[in-house]
Amino acid sequence: MMTESGNSNPPGPESSESSPQLSASKAPQKVEVVVQSPSAQGEVNITAELAIFVLRVVVSVMMLHHGLEKFQDPEGFAEFVVGKYFGFLPGNPVLWTYLAAMTQIICPVGLALGVFTRISALGLMSTMLFAVYFHLLDTGLEGFPIAVVENHNYMFELSAIYAVIFGYFLCAGPGRLSAFRKTNKITYYPKAND
Repeated sequence: MMTESGNSNPPGPESSESSPQLSASKAPQKVEVVVQSPSAQGEVNITAELAIFVLRVVVSVMMLHHGLEKFQDPEGFAEFVVGKYFGFLPGNPVLWTYLAAMTQIICPVGLALGVFTRISALGLMSTMLFAVYFHLLDTGLEGFPIAVVENHNYMFELSAIYAVIFGYFLCAGPGRLSAFRKTNKITYYPKAND
């Protein structure tokens, strides 16, 4: 009996009936490898996963009202914020207002559930970076980082904190407690020997 490499094998316990051989005419077999957990003990750190889950849900719920309030007076937001500070954006400022409002309503739902987390986080981080830009143009740095300001917060502070949190989820993903969590399996197809 000839193998794929051209060597002859005598019939016996290691014949083709008992040992699998790759054939160039057959599709390669799917192989799954389970990657060990990155934690030192090989176990899930449930406290950390719960903290990530709580952060993801709370920050998403807090973001919803920002989108809802834009729907209350889209023309006012378009005139006094988008038109005044973002004149470089093409098109009608009202369109940009609706786009920001929908982003701040739809993306928090995706982020909270862990569905399309990175896309949701990117949309939310983008709106918050625009908000930081707006506040910096409107009030400046206000003596950041050591000045004590009258309202106890820098005007850009909340937007900057949101942007950093959404940046984290953009880079790290939703954590293990999410609707569409990826497993630790890696699937690959080995090359068939010719």
